[in-house]
Amino acid sequence: MTTPPLSAPRIPEAVHRRRWAILGVLMLSLLIVVLDNSILNVAIKTISTPAPTGLGATQSELEWAINAYTLVFAGLLFTAGLIGDRVGRKKVLLGGLVVFGIGSALAAESGSPGQLIAYRALMALGAAFVMPATLAVLMNVFEREEQPKAIGIWAGGVGLAIAIGPITGGVLLDHFWWGSVFLINVPIVLVALALMIWLVPDSRDPKPGRVDPIGVVLSVVGLVLLVYGIIKGGELADFTDVQVLSTIGAGLVVLAGFVVFEKRSDHPSLDVTYFKNKVFSAAMAAIALVFFALMGVTFFAVFYTQSVRGYSPLQSGLLMLPLAAAQMIFAPRARLLVDRFGNKVTTGVGLVLLAGMLAAFAGFEADTPIWVLEVVFFLMGTGMAHVMTPTSVVIMQALPREKAGSASALSNTFRQVGGALGIAVLGSVLSTAYRNGIEGKLGLVPAGLRETAGESIEATLGVAAKLGPQGKALVTPANDAFLHAMHVTALCGAGVAIVGAVVAFLFLPGKPSAGQRGEQEQELVAAAE
Repeated sequence: MTTPPLSAPRIPEAVHRRRWAILGVLMLSLLIVVLDNSILNVAIKTISTPAPTGLGATQSELEWAINAYTLVFAGLLFTAGLIGDRVGRKKVLLGGLVVFGIGSALAAESGSPGQLIAYRALMALGAAFVMPATLAVLMNVFEREEQPKAIGIWAGGVGLAIAIGPITGGVLLDHFWWGSVFLINVPIVLVALALMIWLVPDSRDPKPGRVDPIGVVLSVVGLVLLVYGIIKGGELADFTDVQVLSTIGAGLVVLAGFVVFEKRSDHPSLDVTYFKNKVFSAAMAAIALVFFALMGVTFFAVFYTQSVRGYSPLQSGLLMLPLAAAQMIFAPRARLLVDRFGNKVTTGVGLVLLAGMLAAFAGFEADTPIWVLEVVFFLMGTGMAHVMTPTSVVIMQALPREKAGSASALSNTFRQVGGALGIAVLGSVLSTAYRNGIEGKLGLVPAGLRETAGESIEATLGVAAKLGPQGKALVTPANDAFLHAMHVTALCGAGVAIVGAVVAFLFLPGKPSAGQRGEQEQELVAAAE
């Protein structure tokens, strides 16, 4: 017995023949969207350096440079998916790439942290239309039996971007100014546009939903208020501050209003009925929590390798190669473990492995052998690969093919929101713990500079450099305070990954029998409809 989604007309033969070439073009488009954040992770130390080397961005400005992208991206993904379903995914892909390219060129010429934050938001506007469309097109050029393999390769593309990004960023920063890490996107965009026009077929939902502007505004405003409050709390090292509590509270109230509005709307951006299915909800939670933990840890790992260990941006990029290599190796193969052990075991063990590697950072010191860091990064990538692929397949196959844009948007929204909150929450934990650790050691610093010097390790080292020989006494306390802050933050990240593992073990499906597999697919589709 088959369900309507499974008995949909076969993909046209001409499209079927070039499906792998189309996947390559989609991965190139995905590459620049993911590449941008992975490049920026290596460049944040340079951007925090005073002009003319960088922009002199504070830690909170750096967090906003990252989160301006992720928040706009996450807030618009629902609408972008619906617009792609309505007007055609190819058109949306082409338009998104053009906007992303223009934003990249402008970001490269930013004259202040404020300008960089604004242009990063423009880049996110373009990226929001690119990311869901890539996965939606994939679902419409591969038959259902090939979709898990194609999604695995697609997920491996994220690993490729994580590998290429830091290395490319390091090479550029060694030879050019910091803006080159954004300018590099422009030629990639031009190549992707040419190949897309030539190869990629258009597709759309025959019964698309209406655009939901009120829902979009509520989701973006709610997320921005929530993240702003969290970052402000870290900046002040005081989460009991009235401004912090009121902003976080307002964000939560707006997000609650968003959920209520979406539940009552006849054309919601977020169809909350999807979440009645526990398997679907658990997969969403797992993917959000893994990115919460990963993005927060990646943020402090750059300062550990560059500020504490003294590696250059290029060397820092090379140090992250094992993480990316593991994703590239295991993401396309994770489906084999799912076939053998089921989603529950594969995803749950992947999250436990990730938690263990995050906890390992709590034991890192200034002289820890670098090969230990490399092993930890490789095992982190292995854990991530065994979370991303199974959860992506569950999410994408839970909805009918014509709703692929919506499913992709949901998956990427939870991933981006999880990452944004990870940077905000864990970045604030890092900032608060660092400030508390360094405050008592700033007696040598002039009173007017103490507040600035306590913001981050880069700020402390920057002030120390201005003080000359006298400032050298600050270097060791700064390193010690940062290491303590990193240990606290790593354990928080590990705790989040453990919560994700519990969710996976409780709610994701185990290994189905051959007969149950067909029934399970029917149940997923029926629940989604």
